[in-house]
Amino acid sequence: MRDPVRPTRSTRAEDVQRRWFVVDAADQVLGRLASGVASVLRGKHKVTFTPHVDDGDFVIVVNAERIALTGRKREQKTYYWHTGHPGIKETTLERLLAKHPERVIELAVKGMLPKSPLGRHMLSKLKVYKGPEHPHRAQQPKPLEVRA
Repeated sequence: MRDPVRPTRSTRAEDVQRRWFVVDAADQVLGRLASGVASVLRGKHKVTFTPHVDDGDFVIVVNAERIALTGRKREQKTYYWHTGHPGIKETTLERLLAKHPERVIELAVKGMLPKSPLGRHMLSKLKVYKGPEHPHRAQQPKPLEVRA
């Protein structure tokens, strides 16, 4: 039974305060890193989490080229996409890591967010960079430890 004195409060979009975090992806397992980042993007780490409001924070991921993979995913995992023409394109994780290592993390996090306009807005707060440098020094990001 709920306490009649304290009603449940729902976060409003204009009350959200966003922070910036930076995560070093070097030697971190892809799936574990992606789930931790997705949780922060959604705002599940906050006490004020509301499922229908985007109250998550910005996340900067650096060293995407040094991500760790378990098992034989590097050779066996395949990504597929439609081109608009007949047929389907495909590539392996190994080729994608060689060409665009940022996309590997973006795709992993995208799969863990809601499949809706709200999820696409959450994904826009993710910034992934190949090396250790990023252009967001002015936001003074705090280091974020993603637990394994």
